[in-house]
Amino acid sequence: MIYASDLDRTLIYSLGALGVSEDSPGLIPAEVIDGRTVSYISEQALSLLKALTASNSIIFMPVTTRTIQQYQRINLFQETVIPDYAITSNGGNILVNGVVDTSWRAAVGKLVESGSAAAEEVRARVRSVVREEWIISERYCDELFYTYVVHRDLLPLDEINQLAERLDSLGWKVSLQGRKLYVVPAAVNKSDAIIHVRRTVQSEPLVASGDSLLDKSLLESADYAIAPCHGEIFAEQQSGLVQLKYPFTAQAGVFAADEIMQYVHMTYNNLALLGVVHK
Repeated sequence: MIYASDLDRTLIYSLGALGVSEDSPGLIPAEVIDGRTVSYISEQALSLLKALTASNSIIFMPVTTRTIQQYQRINLFQETVIPDYAITSNGGNILVNGVVDTSWRAAVGKLVESGSAAAEEVRARVRSVVREEWIISERYCDELFYTYVVHRDLLPLDEINQLAERLDSLGWKVSLQGRKLYVVPAAVNKSDAIIHVRRTVQSEPLVASGDSLLDKSLLESADYAIAPCHGEIFAEQQSGLVQLKYPFTAQAGVFAADEIMQYVHMTYNNLALLGVVHK
């Protein structure tokens, strides 16, 4: 069995996403930079994750929009739980034992070149809508996609939605997650990357978790999935415009990860009883 999960706001949480005080009991540092903890995981979720990865019949795979460098600074996945496979850059890169799969990266690059407008053209369209004073920072990530840290309260959401429609016709996707605005080529997605790894490791079935619209393709490609009751996917469900087939946690914030890991364990145990997976 494969368990593929988004990281930020799904398993690990920055200070602004915790939903509880930083000194609340039951929090374990997940990412420490220059001696300062910048993200946490709940103690129970970590315990359940460790128990899960102790089984030789389960492959745990982080699937994140973070760049390679941003992923590698998460101490938790470099020192405590060390996955054989990790998908970074929103699917643009696959790490195998910490090393970039160059053939996958080249294949993604060709798809982006053939199926999406040039990055500079897209940047110009974004900057024609998103004013300079709304932007805190801009980054072109791993030569694949743009990330803008913005003043969320200043963004006119109607204009952002119209921008998203225009960019969709150019082969780019837009996702607004908290203070981050992602602008990503359609070929750079988590689903294609996980399907590729799934074929490589030849493991079934797939359980997935994630919170943002960039995770939707991952969850839709999974056999079993769960999302926290915060983030874009939950907001979309709450709007009543779509009915999603997977469950949501009862808790929001960092302790949603407890329920996510409980769901993964329950799914694994049920599949073991049915003989689909072997303990």
